[in-house]
Amino acid sequence: MFVWSYWKTIFIQPANPSKEFCLPKVEKERYEKEERPENQQEILWRAATSLPLYTRTGAGAIRYCDRCQVIKPDRCHHCSACDMVNNCVGFSNYKFFILFLAYSLLYCLFIAATVLQYFIKFWTNELKDTHAKFHVLFLFFVAAMFCISILSLFSYHLWLVGKNRSTIEAFRAPVFRAGSDKNGFSLGFRKNIAQVFGDQKKFWLLPVCTSQGDGLTFPTRLVSADVEQQATVTLQQEPSKSESQNRLLSSEQNANNVAEHQENNTHTPVGHDCSISSDQQVATQHLSSVHFQFLQN
Repeated sequence: MFVWSYWKTIFIQPANPSKEFCLPKVEKERYEKEERPENQQEILWRAATSLPLYTRTGAGAIRYCDRCQVIKPDRCHHCSACDMVNNCVGFSNYKFFILFLAYSLLYCLFIAATVLQYFIKFWTNELKDTHAKFHVLFLFFVAAMFCISILSLFSYHLWLVGKNRSTIEAFRAPVFRAGSDKNGFSLGFRKNIAQVFGDQKKFWLLPVCTSQGDGLTFPTRLVSADVEQQATVTLQQEPSKSESQNRLLSSEQNANNVAEHQENNTHTPVGHDCSISSDQQVATQHLSSVHFQFLQN
C-alpha cells in the first residue's frame, strides 16, 4: 500500500483547466495588446460571464494566470512541484498523497517499534560489541525523525481535509463576491471528508480515485446562503408593508370616530366645541404623516 500510494502520487498528472477557461483568440490578442489593467479586466469579465466562478482576487477582479494564459477556475493555482514526490499535489492526486503520508507514518512506526528493543539494549550496554551497534542506532534515529516529521505533516493535512481547505487557502482566505471567507468551501466535517475520500468508506484506505467533483467547480455554502438570505429579506419586507397598511387603516378609523363624535355633539357648549376641533387637527396631522410614511415605504 505504501508503494502503491507513492507511485500514484508521483505519476498521476495534475489536472489542467478545460478549454472553456481559455480566452478566445481575438480576446486574447486584445488582452495582450491592452496596457491598462481596467481594460484588461473588462475583457476578462466578458469572457467569464458564462463560467462557474465564485472566487476573485483580493481586489475583486477575475483571477487570470499570465503564464498559462487562462482564467483560473475556483481554487486553481499555478504551483511548483513538491520536492518529496517530484510532482504537483492537487485535486487529481491529493487523496493519494494523504494515503502516502499515512502509510509512511505506519512504516516508520513499525521500524522504530521493531528496533526499539535493540536500542534499549544498546543504551544499557547489554548489546554485544558488534558492527550492528551502529546500524541499530542509525536505523532507530532515522525512523524516529521521519516519524515525527511525517506525523506533523499528516496531522496538518488531516486538519485541512476536515476544514475543506487547500494549503494556499490556509494561509490566504479565498475571496468571494461578498468578501473573503476562510470557510467558504466548508460543507461540514462529514461532507468535507467525502470531498476527498468519497462516499464509500470501503475505498478510503485504497489508493484509487474516489474524490468528488471534476476539479474545476466546487460546492460552496455561500451560494445557497445568498439565495436563502434574499428570500428572507423578501419575506421580511412584505409584512412591513402590511403593518403600514394596518396602521393607515387604524388611523382612518380614528379619524372617522372623531368625525362621528363631532356630529353627535353639535349642541354642546363652546368649550367642548374647541376641544373637538383640536382632536380633529391632531387626527388629521397623524393621518397625513401616516400617509406620507406609507408612500415612502
